Amino acid sequence: MSHTEGLAVSWPLAASPTASLASERPPTAPSLLEAQQNASQAAGWLEENWSIWLGAGLRILLIVVIAFAVRSVVRKTITRLIARMNRSAQAVEGTALGGLLVNAERRRQRSEAIGSVLRSVCSFVILGTAALTVLSVLNINLAPLLASAGVAGVAIGFGARNLVTDFLSGVFMILEDQYGVGDTIDAGVASGEVIEVGLRVTKLRGDQGEIWYVRNGEVKRIGNKSQGWATAAVDVQVRYDEDLEKARAVITEVGERMAKDEPWNEKLWGPVEVLGLESVTLDAMVISTQTRTMPGTSLGVERELRWRIKRAFDEAGIRIVGGVSLEQSVEAAADPTAAIAAPSALASPTSPQSLATAPIPAPAPVPHATGGPSLTKS
Repeated sequence: MSHTEGLAVSWPLAASPTASLASERPPTAPSLLEAQQNASQAAGWLEENWSIWLGAGLRILLIVVIAFAVRSVVRKTITRLIARMNRSAQAVEGTALGGLLVNAERRRQRSEAIGSVLRSVCSFVILGTAALTVLSVLNINLAPLLASAGVAGVAIGFGARNLVTDFLSGVFMILEDQYGVGDTIDAGVASGEVIEVGLRVTKLRGDQGEIWYVRNGEVKRIGNKSQGWATAAVDVQVRYDEDLEKARAVITEVGERMAKDEPWNEKLWGPVEVLGLESVTLDAMVISTQTRTMPGTSLGVERELRWRIKRAFDEAGIRIVGGVSLEQSVEAAADPTAAIAAPSALASPTSPQSLATAPIPAPAPVPHATGGPSLTKS
């Protein structure tokens, strides 16, 4: 090796100022040959992969189109079913069958709630399945994603277990038609008229006008007072010496007239029955009556029945407990001494009672004799 070659070899290894300046120079533009090589490589890479991209893009587009088409068809089908349920409810409204069923507003809200839940569930299932299918087309490993989603779902479900319980309880309450808007229910924790049914909370209006917000998960039992039929029971008290057969006939006649009058002919679903004597005491007898009524109208029927029975008893001369007949009241008013109190022994000043209560008189003064000895000392 010559001395010149040794310098040529060792020079790049030396950190000379000229080498550092050469390294700091801006890079030169690629030549035409290098640009042609890069373009040819990119074109070859595109030529090799365009078919794969096109096939994947078409598959993704087809999956998305099919998912949205299926979702639209399912949602329209559910909407039509809900509309049909509402039309059937409106068809029986105002008839005798409609009284046994729920009212139109309740059926509408119940069907809308069911439709909303079904549409949401169907959309979630269809779009979720489409998203997972698209990720699989893109060759993305779904195992870590599904495992993470499962762990997150367990954590969220454990943290929000009360919310999940309320939601599931609300769904089953709506699906099973346990109660609806307008019903009067006893939910255990509160009672009143249902004004709104939600998937998580049910709103009740109490007897005093207050609004109760009851979580569906806290309801362990429900007593619905607005389904089927109700019972109106009236206990009539009469005096112990009244004629029971006459009282039975009057009550039966009152019930028959009430069943023919408006609007009680629609609220009474059965005849007014006299069940018999409920109890017998020294001064009264209790006659028990009962009838079936439209749900939610039992209190009004009981008040009207008591009103009519009282008027009928007054016309028939049947006395209730503590009452007097018209003849007895006239005789009592005609007696002038009825309002005069009995004479008292204290009214006579010479009676022993008056003398015993008189104050003790003071002793009389002793008179002094004239010319007699004086008792005083000088």
